[in-house]
Amino acid sequence: QVQLVESGGGLVQAGGSLTLSCAASGNILSINDMGWYRQAPGKQRELVATITSGRSTNYADSVKGRFTISRDKDTVYLQMNSLKPEDTAVYSCDVRGTSPRGTFHSWNQGTQVTVSS
Repeated sequence: QVQLVESGGGLVQAGGSLTLSCAASGNILSINDMGWYRQAPGKQRELVATITSGRSTNYADSVKGRFTISRDKDTVYLQMNSLKPEDTAVYSCDVRGTSPRGTFHSWNQGTQVTVSS
């Protein structure tokens, strides 16, 4: 079983910065893709950014140039700069990899990020 422990959410003023981190642990052989998703009240869950094991990245258009995804071993980070009120959402991490039992896909409940205007 794979566990994801996330930290870094909170309240910030518009224009400010926050860094989220998500550490995967458990019986993991390898991690392939890692990513961040978010869901705002009344809206569908949306992709924010992903990063592959080869460090290739992909971003939602709404966050390009402001957010940076990175990873170190079994931890994925999301550096969020120039935050806007519309970035307010619950942010969750998403991890795909391989365990002795086969492939896995894990995600967590997320952490609240609130950007005040």
